[in-house]
Amino acid sequence: MQFRKKDIEYIEKLTRIKLSEQERGELVLQLTKILNYVNKLKEVNTDKISYDGYLQESSKKNVLRKDEVKQSLSNKEVLENAPQKEGDFFKVAKIIDN
Repeated sequence: MQFRKKDIEYIEKLTRIKLSEQERGELVLQLTKILNYVNKLKEVNTDKISYDGYLQESSKKNVLRKDEVKQSLSNKEVLENAPQKEGDFFKVAKIIDN
């Protein structure tokens, strides 16, 4: 499969980025190489490979720990590591305008 500049322009629109002509050309080549490699991997015969074939019988056990109720950190302890705080809250940069 070959990427075209039209595809890159569509990606630019979706991601809201602006690329130069040179960057578009480079991206076409890079994405085409990636797709060609993925297509090459599709040619590998995996019929005889089972999904769980890599697991040893001894490792087939539940490795999750039991849930235990523990004491949480206090607000004061948590906020001690905050770069900025305001009262009992983390202070962060505004990211949404009204």
